Amino acid sequence: MKQKTKAAIALSVASVMACGLLSGCDFVTTNARKDYEQVIAEVNISKSEDFGEGGAYAAYKDAVSDEPIYKRDMVASFVSSGSSVMSQYGWTYKDTFDAIKDSLVNRQVYVQYAKVYFLSEKVDGDPFTVAGYKAAIEGKENAVEKSIAGLTYFLDADEEAKALYDLRVSFNSSLDSIEEGYIEAEDDTANTESVRTTPTGVNTEDEDYFDPDYRIYTGTETALGSYEKVDGSSAFTRREAYAAFLTNIRSSGLLDAGEDTTKIEGLGYFKRELKSAYETALIEKLADAFEEDQVAKISDEWVQQQFDTTYKRQKSDFEDGTQSVDDALDGMSDTSFVLTAPKEGYGFVINILLPFSNEESRLLGSVSMDKDDVNGNKFVWRANILKGLKATDQRGTWFTGEENYSFLPEEGTKTYTGAEEADRSYLFFEDCLAAEETEEGKTAKYEPLKNYLGQYTYNGTVKTTEKNGKTVYEPKPNKIDIDGFIAEMEGYLAYAGLTVEKGIPVAGYYEQASSDYYVDMNKNKVDWSKFVYYQGKVNFAEGFKANDIFLEGSPENKALSVINELSFAYNTDTAGLNTYLGYAVTPYKTSFVSEFEYAAQQVCKLGAGNYMVVPSDYGWHIIYCTFSFTDTEKSPFEYVAADKDTEGSFSNLFYEAQKSAAVTKFASDKQTEIVNRYAEVSATVYEERYADLSNLDTTA
Repeated sequence: MKQKTKAAIALSVASVMACGLLSGCDFVTTNARKDYEQVIAEVNISKSEDFGEGGAYAAYKDAVSDEPIYKRDMVASFVSSGSSVMSQYGWTYKDTFDAIKDSLVNRQVYVQYAKVYFLSEKVDGDPFTVAGYKAAIEGKENAVEKSIAGLTYFLDADEEAKALYDLRVSFNSSLDSIEEGYIEAEDDTANTESVRTTPTGVNTEDEDYFDPDYRIYTGTETALGSYEKVDGSSAFTRREAYAAFLTNIRSSGLLDAGEDTTKIEGLGYFKRELKSAYETALIEKLADAFEEDQVAKISDEWVQQQFDTTYKRQKSDFEDGTQSVDDALDGMSDTSFVLTAPKEGYGFVINILLPFSNEESRLLGSVSMDKDDVNGNKFVWRANILKGLKATDQRGTWFTGEENYSFLPEEGTKTYTGAEEADRSYLFFEDCLAAEETEEGKTAKYEPLKNYLGQYTYNGTVKTTEKNGKTVYEPKPNKIDIDGFIAEMEGYLAYAGLTVEKGIPVAGYYEQASSDYYVDMNKNKVDWSKFVYYQGKVNFAEGFKANDIFLEGSPENKALSVINELSFAYNTDTAGLNTYLGYAVTPYKTSFVSEFEYAAQQVCKLGAGNYMVVPSDYGWHIIYCTFSFTDTEKSPFEYVAADKDTEGSFSNLFYEAQKSAAVTKFASDKQTEIVNRYAEVSATVYEERYADLSNLDTTA
């Protein structure tokens, strides 16, 4: 076992306790409940000399007391994450329970330090005092209630409500998972259809959102706030799920004897998890305070220096081969930047593949070479088949999958429906298209989708019927040929307010002879330019600004968002969905099919906004350049300090990445410093009380 790895997760193992709510557990023990009440460790950082006479924290000694860690905490942590950690690192039971013990101790050290920090530092003017803290915990009926009161003293109303909301969500998520199993068992018509990939970020809840009216649903509650029941849920299936949940925690010794199980938030288990949730909130508050301290030290000059250093290093490394440009492009992200390239033509393309039908693919595979083609190719045959290829909107399963993402926009809402006479209405991801209006000071529930315009209606008809109290959707996509798709794409780009320089489909494209595809047939020199069916371009009025690719509302981002949305609608090359900017392209020989390689390299040479349509043995490819390096004398990006707070701008992304790296390192170093300073002197551990767990390797 590597001690370094064990130490690295020492604080994190227990921190997930509140999220691992026993949706299923096979950890079996014969220990009695009384055994689980044993204290396996006690933590009190006031034992440190820092709290002695003349010590830095002597004035706050009375705010710190012995914090017991129970054997049940160790078991709960193992059930939540211990078994997966064992599998991941190849640990023994002893390794795992030692790590859990360390994590529980270190967590309490950190929580106690957080209290002392806020008492001593007066962050944001908060009037935290020892007297106030002692008054908050006075008279609480048991140790858990006392701990909760002591924790919430340091949290404001929103921080406390957010922690409670997150815990309720995790309980409901656990119950949802159990209930879905019962519903599926009862429903012999359960959907097993493969669901179309959805954009990254769909239904992602904003990290600051909370609903004070949100409640845990056990089958009897009626006022649930924003909680949404799982599809097919009934009071009966939910009560079954809750009963199974209770059985799970009872079998692990985590349900107290004689408890009233009709009120889930009255359970001792819930209150212990609530204590853990408030601990996490306090730890996060301390991390935020550390972040503020560190951010104040980050200057615009320092960030500019990071940009200049990165650019110079990459330019040198790429040119002399120290670093692979291909690898750098493949790893490009909001936190990993490629600022230069050694040659023009490196870039990214989105590939929208409109495929041959199964019948067309079989036909293409069955025909022999073209007449007169001495190289055995069948370019003419393929062109004849391409003429009849029809594409369809692939988003039908967004209606019929386990979750229905479709919605009918309000009357008068502007949407793109293609031809004026088209009867197209449905859109997708209503909650994520834009931040919903909220009361002042409140946070919208869902993060808005990025790089996805969201106004392209389903290209087909949708029949709805009622069955067993549910609305059943039957989408039927329209069929369009390549010219129809090009019209849809260019029409949607224009709808988004972009200027499109349209091309003209190649006349006589389907009537070319075999020899037309070659520079020299006898030498098998193919002229790949002869496969280009169509070429167009988005003209950016002020030229393409690389800094604005991800800046919502910019022409650059509108173009990316349109093409990205159309890719989700039509593309059957699913490996190309949810990529950063598409496929990375180099100006050299690649592993792509030759027709695709030629077109991708050409549009990258021409620059962002250019697109070409070419075929391959898979069907039609619409290849759009999202970004490329067209001038290697300078970086297409620049750091502009004035834009660092403009969300989505390159300067904002670069600044946030540098800030995050600096803050993360500082927080990690600070956490290590605190644990190293206090853990050993403040913790009393009773190893014999959990020896039966550590020795499971020898008794199993």
